[in-house]
Amino acid sequence: MAIKAYRPTTNGRRGMTTLANEEITTSTPTKSLLKTKSKTGGRNNQGKMTVRHIGGGAKRKYRLIDYKRNKVGVTGRVATIEYDPNRSANIALINYKDGEKAYIIAPKDLKVGAIIENGPEADIKVGNCLPLANIPVGTVIHCVELKPGKGAELCRAAGSSAQILGREDKYVLIRLQSGEVRKVLGTCIATIGVVGNEDYELVNIGKAGRTRHMGIRPTNRGSVMNPNDHPHGGGEGRAPIGRKSPLTPWGKPALGYKTRKSKKASSKLIVSRKKK
Repeated sequence: MAIKAYRPTTNGRRGMTTLANEEITTSTPTKSLLKTKSKTGGRNNQGKMTVRHIGGGAKRKYRLIDYKRNKVGVTGRVATIEYDPNRSANIALINYKDGEKAYIIAPKDLKVGAIIENGPEADIKVGNCLPLANIPVGTVIHCVELKPGKGAELCRAAGSSAQILGREDKYVLIRLQSGEVRKVLGTCIATIGVVGNEDYELVNIGKAGRTRHMGIRPTNRGSVMNPNDHPHGGGEGRAPIGRKSPLTPWGKPALGYKTRKSKKASSKLIVSRKKK
């Protein structure tokens, strides 16, 4: 998908880019697969702010995505490729032979009219979903399950993928884009191919108003706050941090601090950690 630039007719337009959206075939989503999505503004049920920088934004409806792909033995046809405001990847509408409809994450090079399959007997073809144990070594995959039947959890964002490296007993070794190698049960499912819309990360937002449309409110630096609001605050004029390392507003180290629990059950399934 190409990047579209604009003439600098205003200061906000200068440098702004958007996606050309050449793959998208319709702007009308399927009503039966829509769900209302309420906004929190970053507040909890007591009205207290629990997440900063959230508020406003354009109204959007949630598209129900089929992450479980449990229509085994029923072929489906790709009807449309659509934009989804809730994620970086595009989505594809699948019309199954039995009349059911479902949205899936649209992989790269998936075309309208393509036939997709789910289950152990499916071919190794872009968009098809099958257990990891049935996928050849070296195949590039996305939408990877971590627990059988739970639905895809890994590699769902635009341009993301993983690769199968080998097998070890009941586990399959996969390498993620971070460089991490981990074991996943062979009965977990994954979809063949790379998630499409890989140019998403190259878009230049260009103006502040566009982030407000996304529901993101402005961010303040800690160094311009008072000492009671942030560890970096206070001092006459532009003061340095005055601490060993940058901190969050709650006093935790902001850079390089590991937040993963040391006794997390899935740690034993990680063969090698991500690249530093």
